[in-house]
Amino acid sequence: MPALNNVLVVGGGTAGAAGAILLAEAGVTVDLIEINPDITALGSGITLQGNALRVLNQLGIWERISRAGYVQEDWLGLRAPDAEGTLLARVPSTRTGGPDLPATLGIDRPTLARILIDRVAELPIRVRTGLTFTDLVQQPDSVTAHFSDGSVGTYDLVIGADGVRSHTRRYLGIDAEIRSTGLGAWRAIVPRPESITHTEVCYGGPSYIAGYGPINEHEMYAFFTEDAQDRTALTADERLAVMRRFAEEYHGPWDVISPTLTETSRVHYTWFESYLAEGPWHRGRVVLIGDAVHTCPPTVAQGAAMALEDAQVLAELLLGNDVLDDALLNGFAVRRLARVRPVIEATLQIVEWVLAHEHGDIPRLMAEVATIVTEPA
Repeated sequence: MPALNNVLVVGGGTAGAAGAILLAEAGVTVDLIEINPDITALGSGITLQGNALRVLNQLGIWERISRAGYVQEDWLGLRAPDAEGTLLARVPSTRTGGPDLPATLGIDRPTLARILIDRVAELPIRVRTGLTFTDLVQQPDSVTAHFSDGSVGTYDLVIGADGVRSHTRRYLGIDAEIRSTGLGAWRAIVPRPESITHTEVCYGGPSYIAGYGPINEHEMYAFFTEDAQDRTALTADERLAVMRRFAEEYHGPWDVISPTLTETSRVHYTWFESYLAEGPWHRGRVVLIGDAVHTCPPTVAQGAAMALEDAQVLAELLLGNDVLDDALLNGFAVRRLARVRPVIEATLQIVEWVLAHEHGDIPRLMAEVATIVTEPA
């Protein structure tokens, strides 16, 4: 018998939706709450590597993801910041999800969120939006949740999957030193030239890292990084102008991309942030997963993958054991920390190199991460 009969999932993002799906498919009664009125995602594109696709396949949505996104060719292009945008190398991409899945797939974030929540809706999962908890009262074998609408529910376990600024983490008193890595990122969605079939990046030039990657047959996302700074005062036109100035300094494919940067509504700016909770990731019968306990820059494209793996591993442990106790939840954090820590360290090493204008061996570091995540979580 599974270790639990019913669960509350706090947060309808990638990790929360994945956990809810896996548990509900196994017959666990699942309630999912989301503080926002709609479950969606902000931002532009995202690159999902094979180990992320492996979990999405387990969720039963691989076919939908592959139709909505763009299966990229199995290499990463490295270009120079010179007058020709010279292609320096094509670095082979490892199929970290196994031979039956591609190495990478690009998709736009709102589309990924919609596919996940559509899968949630196909299962007997009670979803309530515009709602959070105000109190979690723990008993030895359960948690009673008091909600912001005045309702109450009692659960065998509460899973906090409510993101980097997690309300659940703060409630539990788990310290979080979320820090800027020093890089800010501009992103925009633009038309995809037929010649662009995989992700390409350029290290150096006026932007620390410039790049682009397909997200569907007709679109791709383009990005630039800069010193992290407060950009909130810029108007939409000014934000677009910043991206255009960066784009005009790069060449090769950028000469085709730059004129297509015209839509102010499709420009986003964020900082690269980092955080890792050392563990344990639970207090009593409330456990954290995903960005609530770790986040990292997207320099090795593993942020969403780590969140998805958290959900998969936690569900595996809960469904494969008949006792839910500290030993099980401690074991979950120990198992995941061994996987997440080297990935985060790699992302931060790349940021350190680019900020210092050092020519570190980025392909080697990416290959090391690929070796780690090829093994099932």
